[in-house]
Amino acid sequence: MTAPLTPASPSRRQWLHTASASSLAMALPAWAQTSAWPSKPLRLVVPFAPGGSSEIVARSVAGEMAKTIGQNVFVDNKPGAAGNIAMQEVAHSEDGHTLILGHIGTLAVNPYIFPKLPYDAMRDFVPVTLVSKVPSLYVVHPDLPVKNLQEFVAYAKSKPGQLNYGSAGNGSAGHLAFEYLKMASGLFVVHVPYRGTGPMLTDLMSGRLQAASVGAPALLPFIKAGKLRCIATGTTARLPQLPDVPTVAEQGYKGFEMTQWYGLLAPTRWPKDHIAKLEAEATKAARSTLVKDKLAADTALTVGSTGAEFGAFIRTEQARWKQVIERAQIKPEGMG
Repeated sequence: MTAPLTPASPSRRQWLHTASASSLAMALPAWAQTSAWPSKPLRLVVPFAPGGSSEIVARSVAGEMAKTIGQNVFVDNKPGAAGNIAMQEVAHSEDGHTLILGHIGTLAVNPYIFPKLPYDAMRDFVPVTLVSKVPSLYVVHPDLPVKNLQEFVAYAKSKPGQLNYGSAGNGSAGHLAFEYLKMASGLFVVHVPYRGTGPMLTDLMSGRLQAASVGAPALLPFIKAGKLRCIATGTTARLPQLPDVPTVAEQGYKGFEMTQWYGLLAPTRWPKDHIAKLEAEATKAARSTLVKDKLAADTALTVGSTGAEFGAFIRTEQARWKQVIERAQIKPEGMG
């Protein structure tokens, strides 16, 4: 006959410990119960269609990170609704192996142009690392009688409301970049939204538009060919590809910076040790020579910040763009 378990019985203590551990394990998702993480390939969601700077950034850092994190890292493009669809999916993912490539639009712009979002940029995600910044350039048609930003501002102020600039659409990076310049300089130029960068650049080069701001990769070939004139860069320092073009800040607007930026974020439900491991490996990958060289070929600047630094950067950017969006009354397409 088996003796009853008493409070002092080692068997009883062992049974209680085992039962408690089992209950805790049942309460945790399966991916949080394993000590070896990641236990399967990591999925890096990109909230844009394939092609362009976002995919180059994502694939470069994913390939390098896969060498040291212990699993493959594959890129999954999920475009739609200005990135909101992908952000919502990753925010609510439960597999513990899905992260996202955050962007100036999804993290610092959408919260202020959409009346309601299916995610919270700050509460639903943990910043991991700011991977890269893609410079924005300010360009004009070569027939415009200006050679730099200071001359453009003076010329535009002499003809208030008579000059225009184009963008890829309401709320696009180019729209925000020029509205930011208008706010800093007191300009009055008219915005002409297009459905995409391609048709806008066609009209700019034909002379139907006078100015625009676009990411460097799309503009450099036309600048080199003399079809467009670059009057300023939105970066904090001059670009090696355009050493003779001064920054906006150099031309009288101290502290001005306009870049499109990309960084990695994980859902807040991830365990802290998993996030710490991801941050260590992602930061190392972003700072690697291979990633730096790949991004430089696309005129992108590598950063590789810590998660804390990236979080502070996002908050600064949100404050900047909230002010610009409210002043310009920017609304997404179809809501203007």
